[in-house]
Amino acid sequence: MATRILIAGGGYVGLYTALRLQRRLRRGEAEVTVVNPENYMVYRPLLPEVASGTLEPRHAVVPLRAVLRGSRFIAGRLTGIDAERKVASVAPTAGPWLDLDYDELVIGLGATSKLVPVPGLAEAGIGFNSLAEAAHLRDHVLRQLEIASATTDTELRKRALTFVFVGGGYTGVEAIAELQDMAIDVLEGYPELDASEMRWVLVEAMDRILTTVSRELADRAMTELTGRGIDIRLGTQLESVEEGELRLSDGSKFFSDTLVWVAGTRPQSIVGELGLPVDGRGRLVVDQAMRVEGHPGIWAAGDCAAVPDREAGGVSPPTAQHAVRQAEQLGDNLVATMRGEWPRPFKYRSRGEFVTLGKNKAVGEAFGREFDGALAWTLRRAYYATQIPTWNRTIRVLGDWLVGMPFGHDVVDFGSREEPRGAFEEAAGRSAVGG
Repeated sequence: MATRILIAGGGYVGLYTALRLQRRLRRGEAEVTVVNPENYMVYRPLLPEVASGTLEPRHAVVPLRAVLRGSRFIAGRLTGIDAERKVASVAPTAGPWLDLDYDELVIGLGATSKLVPVPGLAEAGIGFNSLAEAAHLRDHVLRQLEIASATTDTELRKRALTFVFVGGGYTGVEAIAELQDMAIDVLEGYPELDASEMRWVLVEAMDRILTTVSRELADRAMTELTGRGIDIRLGTQLESVEEGELRLSDGSKFFSDTLVWVAGTRPQSIVGELGLPVDGRGRLVVDQAMRVEGHPGIWAAGDCAAVPDREAGGVSPPTAQHAVRQAEQLGDNLVATMRGEWPRPFKYRSRGEFVTLGKNKAVGEAFGREFDGALAWTLRRAYYATQIPTWNRTIRVLGDWLVGMPFGHDVVDFGSREEPRGAFEEAAGRSAVGG
């Protein structure tokens, strides 16, 4: 009888584990089922460029059904497991819940934004953890430029042109850099505005930005950002957001309608409800082979698991590089286990890091060398374009970048897509009044 492998999550872990199994399994050896709410995987390193408009949103995703033709796909969410009976409960997009039997279960549910109890944050903040949020943020920034260019109210103008990002990790640095670069580039279309009127603030609680990279690389990035006028507040926290007024722990306060929260992530809440062991940060406790402690037949990797790092010690960092390699090793370990062999421990040494800071601007280090400027920017793009699954996606991404290089950013706000029925409902209302 074929081994039943259930993969919960369609991100890096889910996609790359399934791809590895497709390549390694013999015909009829196993039945692989992937469960994910969306039928696509978001290639997260490209989200900053989706936000700045240099990349079409559809090209930053991988369609799961198209690449996992050897697997069954179910659009739904994992809601619970019975580890003794080896049954997983899944809530599909529509219809009754499903009970799926499994022999091997892979949990790769990723992470979500980590919020702290800051008054007003839940109501005013904008996340940056999904394709929809990245696209929304671009539209939002352009909408603020439109507001500022049209108003004669000095305070409203100042408020609209103040953009605050909380969190100085990869996501925060790349997001603020790309969006500021875009905003300055499109100002030619706003003769009423001047770049000096815009205020970009990056708030970081630690004493440095980019804590997961070398100090030298972080300092290079900080020099570039501050040189462009971005106000970086180190050792500072957001204390409250009340009616648009932001208060920081350093005593400063100002009004802004743009508060982007990128101050870390946490595992999905369902991870802690499965009855499996978790650490102090809510991540599943796994051994070096990525088996969940005390539960044979259950595996976990990625942001929702505390995967031991044999190279650096401690736990593997939550990076795309590590998640992909964990998934590939996990796939190999599943095959080895099915064939009566010993699974191998995960180990991986990072090949380098790159941080995009806008068009033709980046910093990076790889193979013992440091890079910056246009060279680092080009190397980063080349790396990610070749790493995204399928040549179809690689060509689409490269096409977007090559076509966009000679031109500036489009001054187009698609904010209306957030309320696609707005015009129809307005027409219906007028018809009712007129009828």
